[in-house]
Amino acid sequence: MTMIDQDIAARQRWLAVLAHAPRELLERHAAALPDDGFARLRAPEIGLTMVRARIGNRGDRFNVGDATVTRCVVRHRGLDGRLAAGVGIVLGRDEARAEWVARIDALLQQPEHHEALMRDVIAPLADETAKRRAAAAALTASSRVSFETLASEISA
Repeated sequence: MTMIDQDIAARQRWLAVLAHAPRELLERHAAALPDDGFARLRAPEIGLTMVRARIGNRGDRFNVGDATVTRCVVRHRGLDGRLAAGVGIVLGRDEARAEWVARIDALLQQPEHHEALMRDVIAPLADETAKRRAAAAALTASSRVSFETLASEISA
């Protein structure tokens, strides 16, 4: 894997964490960000995207339906004059949240902010997302029905 591929993969990971972060936590982290050096390249805008799926995660894809998304693009000028474009795309109609994601993305691309943001923002948000997913999986598992077992119990 080349260095560029590694950078792209890392950015995809932190953007996924930011996109899945609950609004309250993202708002708290965004409030602590520096407010200078940003310019909007694309103001937050609401649109639609097609959601695709596969039955049982196998087979051909099919269109499930449309989902509302909000996107925003900002530019940040770092301390050394380096420019970074941050992109925020979130599910739903939350313009502020899309801009927070874009701002954090832009700052994460600046060397002077990267390490601190990974430690203080991305890691806690990733942990919170993992906890929420584990809780949802446990709730789902507690109500799972095994039809093979059910059939053998009925016939017995």
